[in-house]
Parts: sequence; structure tokens; C-alpha cells
Amino acid sequence: MAETKIDAAQRSKINLKVDIGGLILDNPILLASGTCGYGMELADLIDLKSMGAIVVKGISLEPRQGNPPPRIHETPCGLLNAIGLENVGIEAFKTKQLPWLREQGIRTIVNILGNTIYEYEKMAQELDGLAGVDALEVNISCPNVKEGGVAFGTNPQSAAQVTKVVKDACSLPIIVKLSPNVTDICEIACAVEEAGADALSLINTILGMAIDIHRKKPVLGNVFGGLSGPAIRPVALRMVWQVARAVSIPVIGIGGISTWKDAVEFFMAGATAVQIGTATLVDPSTSEKILTGMVDFMLRNNYHSIGELKIRE
Repeated sequence: MAETKIDAAQRSKINLKVDIGGLILDNPILLASGTCGYGMELADLIDLKSMGAIVVKGISLEPRQGNPPPRIHETPCGLLNAIGLENVGIEAFKTKQLPWLREQGIRTIVNILGNTIYEYEKMAQELDGLAGVDALEVNISCPNVKEGGVAFGTNPQSAAQVTKVVKDACSLPIIVKLSPNVTDICEIACAVEEAGADALSLINTILGMAIDIHRKKPVLGNVFGGLSGPAIRPVALRMVWQVARAVSIPVIGIGGISTWKDAVEFFMAGATAVQIGTATLVDPSTSEKILTGMVDFMLRNNYHSIGELKIRE
């Protein structure tokens, strides 16, 4: 059935508001970190205020240059990226990007990253109480340099430690972003919940690589990269289903969502909200189309809230 234009009167019949660990959003469609920049990059293409929130590109304590090129490679139904968490650093974000976001009235979730516990703690302290910062998304896929470079998010103890430090350092809602590159994601999710996380977002990219057979060398300058896009959606959906039944805090689904049907699947799996990532790079208006299509589906099927979409067992 063709998607229809939803007017304000029709939309008012549906309660799209969601509660993400105390952060009340007008709708559950978010733009994922790393694919919407700091918002400015998409401002002329879509109405950013029509989204539930944007999750800005990951911020570290100091500016990062990222990995050597090539840093992006298209794969069947997906994208490999090895950007290396390039970003402007927290001071530049606070003085340049954040004031613009605040002036636009855009709900903003700041993705933070670090290589030590101290860096996470410092980031949380510096962002706490800043006007325009609505929540933090904690990227625990970063390497713990104190423990030989193993990612914080691959170990329940280190994942919980980061979560507790960030939670104790600020009063903002804390969303912990989980890596799929683990043996048991539910074990990590439960450890993070017990440590005080207000919500979870999952999944981050899946580790992958590509080889140039003519040059006989890896395509990406960093050899490995994160796979995103439709290719990982079934994996992400399965993990959201599992985690949503293992924890009592809200789960934000991420991974290959490019249509409203994809989004509805994640809500039925147990997600409270979803983030749109790689699809935004293909079509910047994807998130708006997903919101419209989802509302149309809910109206046609007599759903009145996002929570009603979840499959009850």
C-alpha cells in the first residue's frame, strides 16, 4: 500500500512520545552518531527538529585526526568505515557546534568516547549541566589503553566500570552503546544496567574487512572497519530482541534501518526508539520518510502508541 501524507489531525491520534531513561522525546526516530555530523551538515536538507533527537558525532576529550585513508568502502548491502573516531574535541564542540544546536532547538544526545576511565569521567563532568545537552550516549567500543587495547564493551566488568563512572559524574540520562563484537551481548547489557545505565543503544558496527585483489592488500588503510547498513539488520534485530527481554531499561535499536517497515520490526522486537544511520548517507530524508510511513502504518492498524507495537510473549 502506498504511503500517505499524514496531517497534524491524524498524527494527534497517535502518542509518539517515548521515555528514554527520563528523557522524553516527541517521537522515537533518532539520527545515529557519525552519520549526521553535528547537525549543521543536514540542516538544509531535512527538518532536524522533526526528529526525536540527533546523536552527534562522537566527541573525545582532545581532537582526533582519525585513521589514514582509505576510510570508507561500500560492500553489498552495507558500508565499511574506518574513520577512526575523527572529531573536533570537546572544547571546540562546546564553543562552536553546541551553541548552534541549542539555538535551533534540536534535542541533542552527545556521544562520548575515551581510551581511559578518566577520559570518560572528564567528558561527563564537562557536559553535565550544559544547556542543549539532553543526554549522553557512551561509546564503550573504544580500546582501553590501560588494559592492552581491548575494547571496554567486550568485558562486563570494564563496561560496568565505565558506566558507573559516567553515571556518578553527571546528572544527565546515560545511554550506553553496546558492541555486537562480543560472545554474549545480554551479559554486557545486564552488567551495564546494574551499574546504573538509564538506557541502552545497540548495535554498534560489526568488525569486518575487504581486500583489493588487484593490489593484493586490504582496502581500508586501517585494515579493519565497522560494517553497517542493511546487511547487519537481521543481527541487530536479533540482539535487540534478546537484550530487550534481558533488561528493564529502554533499548534503542540501531543497525540497517532504512524503511519504516524496518523500524516497525525493531519496535516489535522491543525497542523503545530507533536510530537511523547509514541510510541517511544514501538519502538524507530517510528519517522523515520513516516517521511518516510508521505513523501511516499505526493509523491503518489501530495502534495508538509505540509501546503497543512490541510483541508480547
